[in-house]
Amino acid sequence: MLKIKRIQQIQEYVLKHQSVSLDDLGTVFGVSKTTIRRDIRKLISEGMIQKIYGGVAINHAKLESFNERKARNLFQKRLIAKAAADYVENGDVIFIDSGTTTLEMITFLKSKQVTIITNNLDIIIQALSFENLIVISTGGLLERDTKSFSSYNKPNSFEKYNFDKVFMASTGVSISNGVTNSSPIESGIKETIVKGNADVFLLVDHTKFEKYAMVTYCGLEEIDYLITDNVLDESYQDYAIENNIELVHICRQVE
Repeated sequence: MLKIKRIQQIQEYVLKHQSVSLDDLGTVFGVSKTTIRRDIRKLISEGMIQKIYGGVAINHAKLESFNERKARNLFQKRLIAKAAADYVENGDVIFIDSGTTTLEMITFLKSKQVTIITNNLDIIIQALSFENLIVISTGGLLERDTKSFSSYNKPNSFEKYNFDKVFMASTGVSISNGVTNSSPIESGIKETIVKGNADVFLLVDHTKFEKYAMVTYCGLEEIDYLITDNVLDESYQDYAIENNIELVHICRQVE
């Protein structure tokens, strides 16, 4: 097994079991304790996993709660969400990713006839009041910190959906590291969704740029529309032109 693949699988194993011993990891992955220690040092340096006596455990402090993230830059997030919702047409089948910016889209979709597939609990709850919004949940394990549903299996079921547009969130974005997320489990859904045939919209405020989280779920070049609240610097503008990405900068008030 390639080292990079083994390290990612170790991340997912620790997240699933919360805490594990080094002996267990060595047995599960069929490598020596020396190799496991070396892999674990890399994961600890990235912050998602912490060392405990005899083994490792998930670093819960690293997974910031959904409510804490929701409260930050709320006005800008609403501006971005409104711009994204303007692209949605009656009859569209769309995916709305779990995120504090994408959540705000529901307010601006409430008068449209739309089918929404989502992995986020709050999006489902917000859409309940609007009978014209057909909502399909991805189901799976509920991660309480992020209020999102995830699956440890590869989410092949998403390949059957013919989405018109997908609206994605991200913990951090950069040209070098692409579009990233803090949860390896949740990232599997994101990766599958982006690789479909739908137009891909990325909704991120200015605080997410030049940052990266543990897992890259797609390259920035896989995005079709990038909606943000600030004019990006020249490097991003050049990159967008080279890769046919439409940049949408928000400079107007919420109506």
